[in-house]
Amino acid sequence: MNVSMADAWNLGWKLAAVLRGTARPELLHTYSDERQQVAQELIDFDREFARMMSARRPTSPDDDGAEPGAFQAHFAAQGRFTAGVATRYGPSMITGTGEHQQLAGGYPVGMRFHSAPVVRLADAKPMQLGHAARADGAWRLYVFADAADPSSEVSRARALCEHLASEKSPLVRFTPAGADPDSVIDVRAVFQQGHRDLDVGRLPAVLLPRKGSFGLIDHEKAFCPDPKADDIFDLRGIARDQGAMVLVRPDQFVAAVLPSMPTGS
Repeated sequence: MNVSMADAWNLGWKLAAVLRGTARPELLHTYSDERQQVAQELIDFDREFARMMSARRPTSPDDDGAEPGAFQAHFAAQGRFTAGVATRYGPSMITGTGEHQQLAGGYPVGMRFHSAPVVRLADAKPMQLGHAARADGAWRLYVFADAADPSSEVSRARALCEHLASEKSPLVRFTPAGADPDSVIDVRAVFQQGHRDLDVGRLPAVLLPRKGSFGLIDHEKAFCPDPKADDIFDLRGIARDQGAMVLVRPDQFVAAVLPSMPTGS
């Protein structure tokens, strides 16, 4: 059942994107490319699991029966597979090649986005970063900032956010007229500083978008490491010196890991 739910989720967001006009119909071809391989892996898993369950315990080193340790390992692997955390999609029109994977080793391209504890900057609320996203069909661009203060001129993260707010930005190009600025690409940032060390009011404009009928500011785009938990930059292997961008598909699979924009770009 878990695999079939993942099938529906994989196809659902793609159908919605095409019907809304935010993606070309060719996107639908990636459903079979991605999920047919998963189906075959499930069949192979189940066939081997059935063989191991019906096999007797070996009575000698040359016996081909199922060892308890091997059975346990296969059972654990199957649990990770059916939960979706072992699935890895190959390069395609919506999944990159991982050429910059070293910038965020804990977010393998093509695999599920692995959450981590953070603190929301605006209200100091501890939460899981992965739980901040809604199932609304938007892509998530997580900007893991460099060590510089985001309000300073030398901040790579600030330069990137200013670019994302410009007319050349993919946010501007691909967001339909009249839609909320984060309806197609939702930008969120994780800073290295503590939540008491940053001024919410001095964040880049792309992290303080005005949304809805009344144009209210969304203050829920910026996060900091949780001081009572392991630092997310260490947990997910983020390059602290230059930061990184992690682009996540609407189905929570990592589409790409990219370098942050160099200062002055």
